[in-house]
Amino acid sequence: MRLKDKVAIVTGGGQGIGKVTALTFAREGAKVAVADINMTAAQAVADEICAADGQAKAIFLDVSRAESVEAAVRTVQETYGRIDVLVNNAGITRDARMQKMTEEQFDAVINVNLKGVWLCSKAVAPIMIAGGGGSIINAASVVGLYGNFGQTNYVAAKSGVIGMTKTWARELGPNHIRVNAIAPGFTATEMIATVPEKVLDSVRERTPLRRLGTPEDIANAYLFLASDESSFITGVTLSVDGGLLF
Repeated sequence: MRLKDKVAIVTGGGQGIGKVTALTFAREGAKVAVADINMTAAQAVADEICAADGQAKAIFLDVSRAESVEAAVRTVQETYGRIDVLVNNAGITRDARMQKMTEEQFDAVINVNLKGVWLCSKAVAPIMIAGGGGSIINAASVVGLYGNFGQTNYVAAKSGVIGMTKTWARELGPNHIRVNAIAPGFTATEMIATVPEKVLDSVRERTPLRRLGTPEDIANAYLFLASDESSFITGVTLSVDGGLLF
Protein backbone atom coordinates (compact mmCIF):
# COMPACT_ATOMS: atom_id res chain seq x y z
CA MET A 1 0.00 0.00 0.00
CA ARG A 2 2.58 2.54 -1.14
CA LEU A 3 -0.03 5.27 -1.67
CA LYS A 4 -2.24 4.53 1.33
CA ASP A 5 -4.62 7.44 2.05
CA LYS A 6 -3.14 9.64 -0.70
CA VAL A 7 -5.49 11.42 -3.11
CA ALA A 8 -4.38 11.26 -6.74
CA ILE A 9 -5.67 12.84 -9.94
CA VAL A 10 -4.84 10.96 -13.15
CA THR A 11 -5.64 12.96 -16.28
CA GLY A 12 -6.49 10.93 -19.34
CA GLY A 13 -7.38 8.20 -16.88
CA GLY A 14 -10.03 6.56 -19.02
CA GLN A 15 -7.78 4.55 -21.32
CA GLY A 16 -4.26 3.40 -22.13
CA ILE A 17 -1.48 4.36 -19.73
CA GLY A 18 -3.85 6.54 -17.71
CA LYS A 19 -6.26 3.68 -17.06
CA VAL A 20 -3.52 1.31 -15.96
CA THR A 21 -2.06 4.06 -13.76
CA ALA A 22 -5.41 4.69 -12.08
CA LEU A 23 -5.88 0.97 -11.40
CA THR A 24 -2.31 0.65 -10.10
CA PHE A 25 -2.65 3.63 -7.78
CA ALA A 26 -5.93 2.32 -6.40
CA ARG A 27 -4.40 -1.10 -5.67
CA GLU A 28 -1.68 0.72 -3.74
CA GLY A 29 -4.24 2.45 -1.53
CA ALA A 30 -4.83 5.79 -3.26
CA LYS A 31 -8.16 7.51 -3.64
CA VAL A 32 -8.17 8.14 -7.38
CA ALA A 33 -9.86 10.85 -9.40
CA VAL A 34 -10.15 9.36 -12.88
CA ALA A 35 -10.22 12.53 -14.98
CA ASP A 36 -10.98 12.33 -18.68
CA ILE A 37 -12.80 14.14 -21.47
CA ASN A 38 -14.53 10.81 -22.17
CA MET A 39 -16.80 10.35 -19.17
CA THR A 40 -18.00 6.92 -20.27
CA ALA A 41 -14.42 5.62 -20.23
CA ALA A 42 -13.60 7.39 -16.97
CA GLN A 43 -16.69 5.98 -15.25
CA ALA A 44 -15.83 2.47 -16.41
CA VAL A 45 -12.39 2.73 -14.81
CA ALA A 46 -13.80 4.19 -11.60
CA ASP A 47 -16.39 1.40 -11.46
CA GLU A 48 -13.67 -1.21 -11.92
CA ILE A 49 -11.71 0.28 -9.03
CA CYS A 50 -14.74 0.43 -6.75
CA ALA A 51 -15.70 -3.16 -7.65
CA ALA A 52 -12.29 -4.20 -6.30
CA ASP A 53 -12.99 -2.36 -3.01
CA GLY A 54 -10.93 0.67 -3.99
CA GLN A 55 -11.95 4.33 -3.92
CA ALA A 56 -12.37 6.30 -7.14
CA LYS A 57 -14.45 9.01 -8.74
CA ALA A 58 -14.89 9.73 -12.45
CA ILE A 59 -14.54 13.41 -13.28
CA PHE A 60 -15.02 15.23 -16.58
CA LEU A 61 -11.89 17.12 -17.59
CA ASP A 62 -10.87 18.99 -20.71
CA VAL A 63 -7.30 19.90 -19.81
CA SER A 64 -7.12 22.55 -22.53
CA ARG A 65 -9.83 24.71 -20.88
CA ALA A 66 -9.08 26.58 -17.66
CA GLU A 67 -12.68 26.56 -16.46
CA SER A 68 -12.90 22.78 -16.89
CA VAL A 69 -9.64 22.25 -15.01
CA GLU A 70 -10.70 24.51 -12.15
CA ALA A 71 -14.08 22.77 -11.85
CA ALA A 72 -12.49 19.30 -11.84
CA VAL A 73 -9.89 20.21 -9.22
CA ARG A 74 -12.54 21.87 -7.07
CA THR A 75 -14.64 18.67 -7.23
CA VAL A 76 -11.69 16.53 -6.12
CA GLN A 77 -10.92 18.84 -3.23
CA GLU A 78 -14.56 18.93 -2.12
CA THR A 79 -14.81 15.13 -2.38
CA TYR A 80 -11.58 14.11 -0.66
CA GLY A 81 -10.39 17.22 1.17
CA ARG A 82 -6.89 17.23 -0.27
CA ILE A 83 -4.77 16.43 -3.33
CA ASP A 84 -1.43 14.66 -2.89
CA VAL A 85 -0.57 13.50 -6.41
CA LEU A 86 -1.22 14.85 -9.90
CA VAL A 87 -0.34 12.75 -12.92
CA ASN A 88 -0.46 14.94 -16.03
CA ASN A 89 -0.97 12.00 -18.36
CA ALA A 90 -3.53 13.28 -20.90
CA GLY A 91 -2.17 13.66 -24.42
CA ILE A 92 -3.02 13.57 -28.12
CA THR A 93 -1.19 13.36 -31.44
CA ARG A 94 -1.88 15.10 -34.75
CA ASP A 95 1.10 14.02 -36.86
CA ALA A 96 2.22 15.56 -40.14
CA ARG A 97 5.40 16.83 -41.74
CA MET A 98 6.21 20.40 -40.78
CA GLN A 99 5.34 21.80 -44.22
CA LYS A 100 1.97 20.02 -44.27
CA MET A 101 0.97 20.47 -40.63
CA THR A 102 -2.03 22.77 -40.24
CA GLU A 103 -2.36 25.47 -37.61
CA GLU A 104 -5.29 23.53 -36.16
CA GLN A 105 -3.14 20.40 -35.78
CA PHE A 106 -0.36 22.38 -34.14
CA ASP A 107 -2.64 24.22 -31.73
CA ALA A 108 -4.61 21.12 -30.72
CA VAL A 109 -1.50 19.26 -29.56
CA ILE A 110 0.04 22.28 -27.83
CA ASN A 111 -3.22 23.06 -26.03
CA VAL A 112 -3.62 19.55 -24.62
CA ASN A 113 -0.05 18.33 -24.18
CA LEU A 114 1.60 21.56 -23.00
CA LYS A 115 -0.96 24.14 -21.92
CA GLY A 116 -3.03 21.42 -20.25
CA VAL A 117 -0.09 20.37 -18.08
CA TRP A 118 0.39 23.98 -16.99
CA LEU A 119 -3.32 24.53 -16.26
CA CYS A 120 -3.67 21.38 -14.16
CA SER A 121 -0.46 21.95 -12.21
CA LYS A 122 -1.34 25.59 -11.58
CA ALA A 123 -4.74 24.56 -10.21
CA VAL A 124 -3.47 21.88 -7.80
CA ALA A 125 -0.35 23.65 -6.53
CA PRO A 126 -2.13 25.88 -3.96
CA ILE A 127 -4.02 22.86 -2.60
CA MET A 128 -0.80 20.85 -2.28
CA ILE A 129 0.92 23.79 -0.58
CA ALA A 130 -1.93 24.07 1.93
CA GLY A 131 -1.72 20.31 2.54
CA GLY A 132 2.00 20.32 3.22
CA GLY A 133 3.33 19.09 -0.11
CA GLY A 134 2.76 16.61 -2.90
CA SER A 135 4.01 15.12 -6.13
CA ILE A 136 3.35 16.36 -9.67
CA ILE A 137 4.32 13.92 -12.42
CA ASN A 138 4.28 15.03 -16.05
CA ALA A 139 4.09 12.87 -19.16
CA ALA A 140 6.96 13.82 -21.43
CA SER A 141 8.34 11.52 -24.15
CA VAL A 142 11.64 10.31 -25.52
CA VAL A 143 10.83 12.32 -28.65
CA GLY A 144 10.89 15.42 -26.47
CA LEU A 145 14.55 14.61 -25.85
CA TYR A 146 15.57 13.51 -29.35
CA GLY A 147 12.97 14.81 -31.83
CA ASN A 148 10.95 12.69 -34.24
CA PHE A 149 9.97 12.82 -37.90
CA GLY A 150 6.48 14.20 -38.51
CA GLN A 151 5.87 15.31 -34.93
CA THR A 152 6.81 18.99 -34.74
CA ASN A 153 3.82 19.80 -32.53
CA TYR A 154 4.18 16.77 -30.25
CA VAL A 155 7.95 17.19 -29.84
CA ALA A 156 7.56 20.90 -29.10
CA ALA A 157 4.96 20.14 -26.43
CA LYS A 158 6.95 17.36 -24.79
CA SER A 159 10.18 19.38 -24.82
CA GLY A 160 8.22 22.17 -23.17
CA VAL A 161 6.93 19.77 -20.52
CA ILE A 162 10.51 18.80 -19.66
CA GLY A 163 11.43 22.47 -19.29
CA MET A 164 8.40 23.22 -17.13
CA THR A 165 9.22 20.23 -14.94
CA LYS A 166 12.69 21.62 -14.18
CA THR A 167 11.29 25.09 -13.52
CA TRP A 168 8.49 23.97 -11.21
CA ALA A 169 10.86 21.73 -9.25
CA ARG A 170 12.74 24.91 -8.31
CA GLU A 171 9.64 27.01 -7.70
CA LEU A 172 7.66 24.46 -5.68
CA GLY A 173 10.46 22.59 -3.91
CA PRO A 174 10.45 24.93 -0.88
CA ASN A 175 6.77 24.00 -0.44
CA HIS A 176 7.64 20.29 -0.34
CA ILE A 177 6.16 19.63 -3.77
CA ARG A 178 8.23 17.37 -6.00
CA VAL A 179 7.89 17.76 -9.77
CA ASN A 180 9.19 15.08 -12.11
CA ALA A 181 8.52 13.77 -15.60
CA ILE A 182 8.40 10.39 -17.28
CA ALA A 183 9.68 10.06 -20.85
CA PRO A 184 8.12 6.88 -22.23
CA GLY A 185 9.49 5.20 -25.31
CA PHE A 186 7.20 3.55 -27.84
CA THR A 187 4.46 1.99 -25.72
CA ALA A 188 1.79 -0.46 -26.83
CA THR A 189 -1.34 1.70 -26.50
CA GLU A 190 -4.08 3.01 -28.78
CA MET A 191 -1.85 5.99 -29.62
CA ILE A 192 0.48 3.88 -31.78
CA ALA A 193 -2.26 1.72 -33.30
CA THR A 194 -1.82 3.42 -36.69
CA VAL A 195 1.96 3.06 -36.78
CA PRO A 196 2.99 0.59 -39.53
CA GLU A 197 4.31 -2.73 -38.26
CA LYS A 198 7.58 -2.30 -40.15
CA VAL A 199 8.20 0.91 -38.22
CA LEU A 200 7.51 -0.84 -34.92
CA ASP A 201 9.86 -3.66 -35.95
CA SER A 202 12.55 -1.03 -36.51
CA VAL A 203 11.87 0.40 -33.06
CA ARG A 204 12.24 -3.04 -31.49
CA GLU A 205 15.56 -3.51 -33.30
CA ARG A 206 16.81 -0.20 -31.88
CA THR A 207 15.68 -1.11 -28.37
CA PRO A 208 18.22 -3.20 -26.41
CA LEU A 209 15.40 -4.95 -24.55
CA ARG A 210 13.88 -5.84 -27.96
CA ARG A 211 10.27 -4.99 -27.17
CA LEU A 212 7.84 -2.11 -26.95
CA GLY A 213 6.89 -0.72 -23.57
CA THR A 214 3.66 -1.68 -21.85
CA PRO A 215 1.27 0.62 -19.98
CA GLU A 216 2.30 -1.23 -16.82
CA ASP A 217 5.93 -0.19 -17.36
CA ILE A 218 4.93 3.46 -17.36
CA ALA A 219 2.38 3.12 -14.54
CA ASN A 220 5.02 1.56 -12.29
CA ALA A 221 7.33 4.51 -12.93
CA TYR A 222 4.48 6.91 -12.09
CA LEU A 223 3.89 4.89 -8.91
CA PHE A 224 7.50 5.23 -7.79
CA LEU A 225 7.50 9.00 -8.32
CA ALA A 226 4.13 9.34 -6.57
CA SER A 227 5.25 7.38 -3.52
CA ASP A 228 7.40 8.46 -0.59
CA GLU A 229 10.12 6.16 -1.90
CA SER A 230 11.13 9.01 -4.24
CA SER A 231 10.99 11.70 -1.54
CA PHE A 232 14.42 13.14 -2.47
CA ILE A 233 13.87 13.15 -6.25
CA THR A 234 12.67 16.27 -8.05
CA GLY A 235 13.32 18.00 -11.37
CA VAL A 236 14.11 14.67 -13.05
CA THR A 237 12.94 13.34 -16.43
CA LEU A 238 13.04 9.56 -16.19
CA SER A 239 13.28 7.73 -19.51
CA VAL A 240 11.26 4.50 -19.55
CA ASP A 241 12.16 3.32 -23.03
CA GLY A 242 14.03 0.01 -22.87
CA GLY A 243 17.24 1.83 -23.80
CA LEU A 244 15.88 3.02 -27.19
CA LEU A 245 18.66 4.24 -29.46
CA PHE A 246 17.93 7.19 -31.77
